[in-house]
Amino acid sequence: MAVNMTLKGIPDAVYEQLKSSADANRRSLNGEAIACLESILLPRKITALQHVAVARELRATLKRGAFKPEDIDNFKRAGRA
Repeated sequence: MAVNMTLKGIPDAVYEQLKSSADANRRSLNGEAIACLESILLPRKITALQHVAVARELRATLKRGAFKPEDIDNFKRAGRA
């Protein structure tokens, strides 16, 4: 359910930045304010490329040769019937 809210005492610099950003994104001030709040407050969705980057960073921390390909296959199959 959407809720209405009024903001008071917005500093001039913040208002000008919001207005500029709204114009650049072809949004109303209200739409831009909502987009800004959502980008900060809601869980972020990450792209497939970002997932890959995280996986590569994690893999780089593992000791080489710690797992044999057969072990990895066994781990993947564990618990499957």
